[in-house]
Amino acid sequence: MSEPSKVLVVDDDEVVRLSYQRSLHAANCNVEVEAALCGEDALEALEHKRFDVVLLDLRMPGMDGMSVLKSIKRDWPASGVIVITGYPTVESAKEAMRLGAYDYLAKPVSPAEIINAASSVITQKRWALHQDLASPDARPAAKTEPSEEASSLASSAIERKGKRP
Repeated sequence: MSEPSKVLVVDDDEVVRLSYQRSLHAANCNVEVEAALCGEDALEALEHKRFDVVLLDLRMPGMDGMSVLKSIKRDWPASGVIVITGYPTVESAKEAMRLGAYDYLAKPVSPAEIINAASSVITQKRWALHQDLASPDARPAAKTEPSEEASSLASSAIERKGKRP
C-alpha cells in the first residue's frame, strides 16, 4: 500500500473541522487528516510536515485565509489548496484562484463535495508525478494507474453523491 496522502483542515469552527475529518476518514481512503484552528497554526503545521491537500477557510480570527493561501503557495507550492468559505463572492473566488487555489467551494459543503475536492487534488498530484517519472530524463514509472487512495476517494464520493437527496 502506498504512503497515505496528508490533508490539513484549517477552520476556526470545531464542528466544521470535525465534519471534514470524519468525511475523509469515512471514505475509507488512505489519508492522514490533521486540523488547525487558525492560519498561524496551519503555517506552523506546514513547517513540520508536508501536506498534499489543505482545506482552507477564508474568514478566521487573526490571519485571514487569503494571507494563508499566499504563504502556502509561496513556501509550499506543491500543496493543493481548496478554499472553502461561508461568504463567497466572485471577487474572492477570482483572487483565490489567482493566488493559486486549486478549487473554491461555498459553504455549506456536503461530505461528498469534500471527498471529491480532496480526491481531485490527490489524483492530479499523482498523475503529475506519473508524468514527471515518465519523462525521458526520469527513471521509469512503476505504475500507470491512479493511486489506491485516489480511486477509493473517487468511488466513495460517487456512492455518496448517488445517495444524496
